[in-house]
Amino acid sequence: MPVNEEKNKELSVKQRLSMFLESRKMRKTPERFAILDKIYSSLAHVDVVSLRQTMQADGFQVSRATIYNTLDLLVEAGLVRRIILGDGVTRYERVVQANNHHHLICTRCGKVKEMKAVELLGELLSHKPRSFEPVYYTLYIYGLCSRCAKAEKTAAKEKK
Repeated sequence: MPVNEEKNKELSVKQRLSMFLESRKMRKTPERFAILDKIYSSLAHVDVVSLRQTMQADGFQVSRATIYNTLDLLVEAGLVRRIILGDGVTRYERVVQANNHHHLICTRCGKVKEMKAVELLGELLSHKPRSFEPVYYTLYIYGLCSRCAKAEKTAAKEKK
C-alpha cells in the first residue's frame, strides 16, 4: 500500500478536508464541514435538494450554489463520489477505502440497493490492461426489486 494511502487511512475525513483546503488556500467554513458531515453520516445517496433541506432543518441557511461548490470540492478532494443512477439525478456518496460496490436499481420504484463487488468482476480487473490503472469501479444493474416484481406478476395475473 502506498504511503499516501496509509496516511489517508489514519486521518479523519475532516482532517483530510482541512488539509485539502489549506493546500489550496481556501477558507475552512462551517458549511463545508457540515455538508461533509451530512454526507458521511448518511448511508443513502444524497442529492442536492435533499441535502439542502437537511442542512436548513439543522439551522444552516446555505444556498444551492454553496452546496454545489462544496460538493465539487469534496469530489476533487476524493472524499465524495458523484454518481448518476437511472433517473438522471446526480447523487453523491461517501468514499470509503476499498469501496468497490455495485448498484441494483429498480426501474419501477427507484429503490437502490448496494452490493459488494462480485468475485467475477474482481477476476476481470486482475487482468487489467497495462495502460490503465483502475482506482475504483462500480456497476449499475437495472431491473425490478422483489416488491415491484411481485406487484407486476400480480397485475399480469389479474389481466388474464
